[in-house]
Amino acid sequence: MENLFVLPLAILIDLVIGEYPGRLHPVVWMGAVISLFLKIAPKKNNTVKFIYGLFIVLFTIALFSLPVYFLLVYLKGISLILYIPAAAILFKSCFSARALDAAVRKVGDLLFKDKTEAARQEISCLVSRDTWNLNRRQITSAAVEVTAESLTDSIVAPLFYWLLLGVPGAVAYRVVNTFDARIGYHGEHEYIGKFAARLDDVLNYIPARISGLLMVISSRPAKMNARRSWAIMVRDHANTESPNAGWTMAAVAGALGVQLEKPGYYILGDDVNPLLATSISGSLKLMWYSVSIWFVLCMIVTGVCYAVMA
Repeated sequence: MENLFVLPLAILIDLVIGEYPGRLHPVVWMGAVISLFLKIAPKKNNTVKFIYGLFIVLFTIALFSLPVYFLLVYLKGISLILYIPAAAILFKSCFSARALDAAVRKVGDLLFKDKTEAARQEISCLVSRDTWNLNRRQITSAAVEVTAESLTDSIVAPLFYWLLLGVPGAVAYRVVNTFDARIGYHGEHEYIGKFAARLDDVLNYIPARISGLLMVISSRPAKMNARRSWAIMVRDHANTESPNAGWTMAAVAGALGVQLEKPGYYILGDDVNPLLATSISGSLKLMWYSVSIWFVLCMIVTGVCYAVMA
């Protein structure tokens, strides 16, 4: 029954407060731990690097999720009045809708004011690609893409693993996702990050497809093209290197009727409508409808589970 209060309270904290200060944010602490591990990482032998990468991911999952588990078990044994706010505060650190909206909307506002250079700088904080040579259209595309992709790993997936495994499950997911963002796939730490990248792909497999469907469903109340959103999602989701990112990005491209492109990597959607700064607002509108629907679905699942177990 307590979960019927934890989720709404966590959502309320996100909407009212947004992100916690860096010194108090568990994800910042995760990043600090990762940085520490990278300083002492092996420099040679790719097999050793892979094994080291596997070890540090599993160790960091345990380092963050086990204390959360035991703390919440302890508080629950004392009083639900203590447990519910503590669980909500910890759970909130695993997802972020308001901060995502603010960061992406700032890029759109800068483009609307013709401050392209400032927009490049802002979008560089949100995407991994080199942004310094991007034109207005490419900056807009990157902002729409990050909105769509972040629906999965910033909102849908943490709530999904909360449903399955509670707050410790959401924390464990956030550890893996943070590792993937820092050292996943290619680059200097490719072999150290391989396990994290593959595990992140596995963990996001179902949430990414849920997120794509949420985008399609949300297209209708958002007064966009739901039929085209579905068609483009089905057609283009496999165009990205990631097995998961293409689902939401293709869905939003179809809903908006725009073409999204990461030069040299992928093209999603058809160029039906011009890709403008207003497209960023449209993607955020679609994101918020998707978040609302997912929140309601999570509450329904939580309520059904309580009714069955009661």
